[in-house]
Amino acid sequence: MRTRSILALLAVSLAILGFLALGVWQIERRAWKLDLIARVDARVAAAPVAAPGPEDWAGISAERDAYRRIRATGTFLSGKEVAVQAVTDLGAGYWVLAPLDTGAFTVLVNRGFVPAERRDPAARREVVGPVSVAGLLRVTEPGGGFLRANDPGAGRWYSRDIAAIAAAEGLEGPVAPYFIDADATPNPGGLPVGGLTVIRFRNSHLSYALTWFALAAGLAGAAIFVRLRAWPE
Repeated sequence: MRTRSILALLAVSLAILGFLALGVWQIERRAWKLDLIARVDARVAAAPVAAPGPEDWAGISAERDAYRRIRATGTFLSGKEVAVQAVTDLGAGYWVLAPLDTGAFTVLVNRGFVPAERRDPAARREVVGPVSVAGLLRVTEPGGGFLRANDPGAGRWYSRDIAAIAAAEGLEGPVAPYFIDADATPNPGGLPVGGLTVIRFRNSHLSYALTWFALAAGLAGAAIFVRLRAWPE
């Protein structure tokens, strides 16, 4: 009986330590998430800078560069835009991604949202000549979305996969490994509608931490209660 009691005590102690460790980990994750949110808020509030060129692409990462405000000037390549399925505050439809030739490199621009009935470029006014685009730097979204894989051959896109779109459209020269979410500057004819980027980070780490700590406290309390009842033995 004594051996069984010792083993039970050891198991309970390990479980309590495990719960406490998970709680501490969630506190650390919360600190990291709050720091990330602060850094992203600072990027969004900053003045736009020039879109990174090929010499800077190797150092671009989601953690360091996502949602930076950038600006690029160039000409949209006619007939090369793709429509990516989207669900926005304006309803279901498509993001219009168009390649912008800056002269030094090509960067995909998410010009904004269009409803399904305006997906066809012929249903919208074409942008001709040099343009200046400002928006947020976004990293590529490989694979697909909406639980479906991209189908380049059929022209069905569910995520903004830079490499796949560039290959499907035959874009030549260096293509930036990121895309630009255009800001709310109105487009000719009112479509696409830009400035719909959703910046939201789930931050439930405190509630998770409290849950783990509560489990540790509850298990410790239960163990003490059982031990006190068995004390006369």
